[in-house]
Amino acid sequence: MKPIMKFSKSIFYSVFILLIFCLSLLAMPVMAQKLEWKNVSNEFSLTTNTIQVFVSTSATLNDSAFKAYYVLINTNAPNLQMGVDTTLYRRFTPSAFYERLVQPVVVMNASFFEFKNNTNLNVLVHRGNLLALNKQDIEGKGKDTLTYTHVLNSAMGMQKNGKMDIAYTYTDSNSKQVLYQQNPMTPIKNKNAKLALNEEAVANLKKWKLDWAVGGGPVLVKDGAIFISNNEEKKFAGKAIADHHPRTAMGYTKDGYLILLAVQGRMKNIAVGTTLTETAQIFIDLGAVEAINLDGGGSSCLLINGKETIKPSDPTGQRPVPAVFFVK
Repeated sequence: MKPIMKFSKSIFYSVFILLIFCLSLLAMPVMAQKLEWKNVSNEFSLTTNTIQVFVSTSATLNDSAFKAYYVLINTNAPNLQMGVDTTLYRRFTPSAFYERLVQPVVVMNASFFEFKNNTNLNVLVHRGNLLALNKQDIEGKGKDTLTYTHVLNSAMGMQKNGKMDIAYTYTDSNSKQVLYQQNPMTPIKNKNAKLALNEEAVANLKKWKLDWAVGGGPVLVKDGAIFISNNEEKKFAGKAIADHHPRTAMGYTKDGYLILLAVQGRMKNIAVGTTLTETAQIFIDLGAVEAINLDGGGSSCLLINGKETIKPSDPTGQRPVPAVFFVK
């Protein structure tokens, strides 16, 4: 009987080890699909490597219909002009902005905005000038009758020294300065909508010396890894965080390349869009060290030399917006 008992114990231990191994495999994160891209710069009359355009050749992403374009821009190239343009209580289509800006190479929708009065909700800076402020207070909807005080809002910008960065910004109508810090701050829910930063806290923020900046959120990538700051910024609620939508986003690589991404969506069997996590993973695969989400959905639009890349999801075509990012 002893040999049988030893044999039984060996079988038990073998099964136990096999079970542990299988459980460890289940606990491992599933590898995200890596997309394939094709350089289509010639189709948009681009003849240099300063600005290049790529289209996805992968028909699906994680078993969902997928289509996207990204633009790779060498910001170290001479004579390159980048910035933002915005309107005052008006909205134009990106194509109208293209004509207004005297036909730049790239035009892309930018910050979130209010439909009611056509105003931007996020910071915008062009050539060092503050064009739009962050909206600090946003009222709750439905059963949520309180107000969220958004203390700091994320933005991506190019500093006057030519370096790009993503930070959390604070703006004040009494100042032309953009203040920032590198870490997010959770919004405060209150009835009085009082500003959550006192004078001492504001004094600890740094002045952001910017050439241009585009506000949005949430942050998608930080230090080359997925870092979605939606809990801190409250941009999306409920299942919307994991929903597929058209996306507009931007990021940058450590060697000074700007990446602009436009994801087509809300088109069954053609392109459903991406989740925030999928969008972040795309940037990581493209080599971004930081990336930020911008206004998406029906606003998503990317023009190269005036020609559309993705197809806008609104039935009427390009949605008029109050601001765009452009490259000449």
